Amino acid sequence: MTSVGDVLSQVGDLVNYVDLGKQSLFVSAASIAFNPLFWNIVARQEYHNKILTRLFGGRPYPACYALAATIFSLGMLRDYLFKTAITDQPSHPVLLSPYSQAAGWILLFYGNLFVISSTWMLGITGTFLGDYFGILMDEMVTGFPFNVVGAPMYVGSSMNFLGTSLLYGKPAGIFLTIEVILVYLVALRYEDPFTAEIYAKRERERQAGKKEN
Repeated sequence: MTSVGDVLSQVGDLVNYVDLGKQSLFVSAASIAFNPLFWNIVARQEYHNKILTRLFGGRPYPACYALAATIFSLGMLRDYLFKTAITDQPSHPVLLSPYSQAAGWILLFYGNLFVISSTWMLGITGTFLGDYFGILMDEMVTGFPFNVVGAPMYVGSSMNFLGTSLLYGKPAGIFLTIEVILVYLVALRYEDPFTAEIYAKRERERQAGKKEN
C-alpha cells in the first residue's frame, strides 16, 4: 500500500521538474486565470446593463456571437500559451512511459468528445452565455454528454489539458491543469446559481402571465 510519505515524495519529484525561471509558465498561468474572469464579468454586465446588445443596435444575437468569437479566440490563445509553456519545461521520464502516453491519448479523446458534443447539443448561444443576453433555451439539455458528466465543457477542457501534459511528459503541465480545474470550480460556483436564477425568473414570469390570463 502506498503511504502518504510516498505520495508526497512523488509529488516533490514532479515539482523538481518544474522550471520556475521560465516566464512562459507564468504567462500561461495568468491566461488560464483571466479567461473565465473575463467572460463572467462581461456576461454579467451584459445581463444587467445590455452593454453588448446596445453596441450591436439592440440585437442580442449578433452581440452574443461577437462574445462567442472573443471567448473562442481567447481560448485558442490560452491553449497556445499553455503549449508554449510546457514546451519550455523539462519532461519527467515516468510521464513518457507507454502507460502515461496511453492515458494521455484516452484523456484527449474523451475530453474532445465532451467538449464537441456539449457544444453541438447547446449550440453557439447555449454554449457561449446566450442566456445572459436573454436567449434562453426552451428546455434543459439532458442527453449526452450531460447525462454522463456535469459541466462537460469544463470537464472535457480539463481532460484535454491533462492529456496534453501527459503526452508531452511535462509535470509543469499537470500543475497548470490543477489551476485550470480550480479556476473552473470557482467559475461554476458563480455561474450555476446565476444561470439557474435566470431560468427561475422566466418561469416566475410565465406563471404570472398565466394567472393574469
